[in-house]
Amino acid sequence: MAQPDEFASITSVFPCQVQWGDCDPAGIIFYPTYFRWIDAASWALFDAAGYGPKWMKQHHTAMPLVSAECQFLFPAEHGDRCEVRSRIVRFGGKSFVVEHDIVRSDGTVLAKAKETRVWGRHAGGPGTPLKGEPIPETLKARFRAG
Repeated sequence: MAQPDEFASITSVFPCQVQWGDCDPAGIIFYPTYFRWIDAASWALFDAAGYGPKWMKQHHTAMPLVSAECQFLFPAEHGDRCEVRSRIVRFGGKSFVVEHDIVRSDGTVLAKAKETRVWGRHAGGPGTPLKGEPIPETLKARFRAG
């Protein structure tokens, strides 16, 4: 259940599988893989709400990452099928927080992650300096659950 100040968000599910190249010499997942997966899951969450990379490029917007953290709870091994369950837990004025649960197909929560991103616009088009902008209510509405 959402906390009183927590945004009640839709949840996006991003499927993934541990490949041999995702593992360290001990045969378990190498920690940067989780960060790669959560970044991809955030983009998939926004794409599902109609704000994918093509839309962002066309509208000169971006959502740069300003903070990321991950708690590693259980190791994953080569071949494990997993999913990243992502939701927005807070919208601020110009920033938002995405939380992710990385879950193995047997239901084991392998890791919990959190990202803080900023909503911004390239005033002069892609490649020009990015300036934070207030998050539109229309965007927030696309993520509301229920």
